[in-house]
Amino acid sequence: MNSEKVLPFGKGLGWEFIFFIGIGGIGMSAIARYFVSIGKAVAGYDKTASKITEELQKAGVVIHFEDDIKHIPIAFLNKEQTLVVYTPAIPENHAEYNYFVNNNFTILKRAEILGEITNTSFCLAVAGTHGKTTTSAILGHIMATENATSFLGGIAENYNSNLILGADKVSVVEADEFDRSFLKLSPNIACVTSMDADHLDIYKNPEALTTSFQEFSNKVTGALIVAKGIPLKGLTYAIEEAADYTAQNLKIKNGTYIFDVKTPRSKIKDIAFNLPGKHNVMNALAAFAMADVYGVDLAIIKERLQSFKGVKRRFSYKIKTENFVLIDDYAHHPTEINAVESSVREMYPNQKVLVVFQPHLFSRTQDFANDFATALQKFDEVILLDIYPAREKPIEGVTSDLLLNKMQHKQKKIVKKENLIKDIKNSVANVVVMLGAGDIGALTNTVAQALINSDRYES
Repeated sequence: MNSEKVLPFGKGLGWEFIFFIGIGGIGMSAIARYFVSIGKAVAGYDKTASKITEELQKAGVVIHFEDDIKHIPIAFLNKEQTLVVYTPAIPENHAEYNYFVNNNFTILKRAEILGEITNTSFCLAVAGTHGKTTTSAILGHIMATENATSFLGGIAENYNSNLILGADKVSVVEADEFDRSFLKLSPNIACVTSMDADHLDIYKNPEALTTSFQEFSNKVTGALIVAKGIPLKGLTYAIEEAADYTAQNLKIKNGTYIFDVKTPRSKIKDIAFNLPGKHNVMNALAAFAMADVYGVDLAIIKERLQSFKGVKRRFSYKIKTENFVLIDDYAHHPTEINAVESSVREMYPNQKVLVVFQPHLFSRTQDFANDFATALQKFDEVILLDIYPAREKPIEGVTSDLLLNKMQHKQKKIVKKENLIKDIKNSVANVVVMLGAGDIGALTNTVAQALINSDRYES
């Protein structure tokens, strides 16, 4: 699938009808919300219903869940009035997508329309293989004081939305490296949080991924901010080591991080930040640096960091009592799993921890099998679910057994979804962490409800 068309207008406002293929995706739905907010007629398809699609339907969006052109509303079949936006995650044989292609509709990838929406604004873009969703959500929360509009890759708890709607002068976007999407953006200020190998089904090798990030950095017209150690030229940030932006005197009080920040020009003390894990302090520091470069007052940044509540499925507590904890997290890469494990040990140093992990993509499981095994065996108990295929077909020999066999761990097993609640109830662990980017997020809600109504849960 390749659509390199250039929109003949600024901000994507030339069409009255916008049809989304894959409208329930976290990035797609934010753009759909935006078009609804400016008065466009919006409709779309998604494979399955979800809370996101339910909320879009409440906002007036017409959505169907069967891939068949008969379900496309008649008003959206006029190619002179309708723009089609699609996610690259859909299969090549998608009937509706091919209908629009064969009938010469204007069809754009999600990243292309996001680039068009934001290219006339002052754009702050957050890139990185890990941390970009939380960082962009923190930055969006800060930049809401500047009336920025933010398109996020997760649901910000402060707004219960992946869209923070402001004016059209300033935008905050999550710059996704998947499918080189971030090269469609025109950022004025950007940051790169990390450049670990990922999406090798797209890039084939880590060198190609690095080249793509270099191309992204060359598109930045103003300041580029990078985590110290990343091989890109820009302002650096780090914790307790020399950098342009440094978090210093880091400590924890009652589950809250307290730290000072030294900037290239000044210093501000006693910032309070409530998300667990030093990786989240790094995310906060990246957002701090971007907002400071833009010109937000340091006292305002400090206040917004303290009031930031987090992002759903990023170390989200589903159950939290003195006797039992259930945590939900999107982590689907070894680096992210290591960050979660580190955070759990920091918050619950004397507790046994069970991890339930659903591998995401056959290719990612194959590419990082050894790293996944190393990360997962740090937990006291490991339960693996079957691989969530997403957009991929199976790869011979690549199953959850591949990871299980590589782990040097006695407390490990593969479990079917229907048996998961029973196995969690039988565990001696008082901290359970459920990780993955597939449908495990919805499964976690089911598990939480079952545990709350059982003897395993003690309030």
